[in-house]
Amino acid sequence: MNVISNILYWISTGLLVPVIVLLIFFFIRAIILIGTFFGQYLNEKKTVAPLYDKVEKLTPDGVEDFYESLPAKSRSVAGSYVRKLIEERDNAPKVELLLAEYELEADKNIATSKVLTKMGPILGLMGTLIPMGPALVGLASGDIASMAYNMQVAFATTVVGLVVSAIGFLTQQVKERWSVKGLTALEYLADVVKQSNTTNA
Repeated sequence: MNVISNILYWISTGLLVPVIVLLIFFFIRAIILIGTFFGQYLNEKKTVAPLYDKVEKLTPDGVEDFYESLPAKSRSVAGSYVRKLIEERDNAPKVELLLAEYELEADKNIATSKVLTKMGPILGLMGTLIPMGPALVGLASGDIASMAYNMQVAFATTVVGLVVSAIGFLTQQVKERWSVKGLTALEYLADVVKQSNTTNA
């Protein structure tokens, strides 16, 4: 039994360095995510939001004029799919495929936030529990310095893990709202395009 316990102890203590390295990596990734998210937020306000307003007011008779007013290239995923939907308005199956592809692209945009939301607490908890073993050993042997160091590591990993998770959670919530709003606008546009085809026919 002691052999098994020692093996488990060695495995857990051996995981401390990889856990800390991963936490540092995800923390850096979270900081980068804040920057890219801010850029997406500005783009959403300046270009995407006005586009959504135009789509909501669109009528079957105004599809051609709306298409002509679109920029050749869009910096947003939803904006690029608006143009594609109108271009493929005569192909109903392709329109449905484009809507499905948009959902995949939107989910891909949220993937990093989802990973940070889940991995932050997991790695933070691992980084908390692993040093507790050596800390208790230090307490039992009277090595207060070793115990204090391990407790410091445990608390630090917890805080970093929670910060990573918080950044991931907040950005995920906003990006999911953008995704749902974009899908709603594209589905409405698809319906308007179908009506325009029926009218023209």
